[in-house]
Amino acid sequence: MSEAQIAHRRLVQSLYKRSLKTAQDWYIDTNLFRRKAVELRMQFDAKSNLRHPREIAQAIQEAERQLTELRHPDPYIAVTAPGGTKFERNIHPNLDEPAVHH
Repeated sequence: MSEAQIAHRRLVQSLYKRSLKTAQDWYIDTNLFRRKAVELRMQFDAKSNLRHPREIAQAIQEAERQLTELRHPDPYIAVTAPGGTKFERNIHPNLDEPAVHH
């Protein structure tokens, strides 16, 4: 597999993963999200047989455009991730530095 094929594969995988994350922002219910995930997979599989570089580039550009349009205004953030409600709530003390008492 050539470097260009590897780069293209990673680009499509990234696009698919970002599409799933965007869908998860909109579909909180697991059953609804799963249906949307299957639908997304079918859309990606339908485009997997494209061979002409111009058609492939157009399909990727269209998917990126749709992803931008469907971006959620308040995306889901995992509670322990940066920006989440529990991020750094209970930070472990740094045992390498002595405690400073005032």
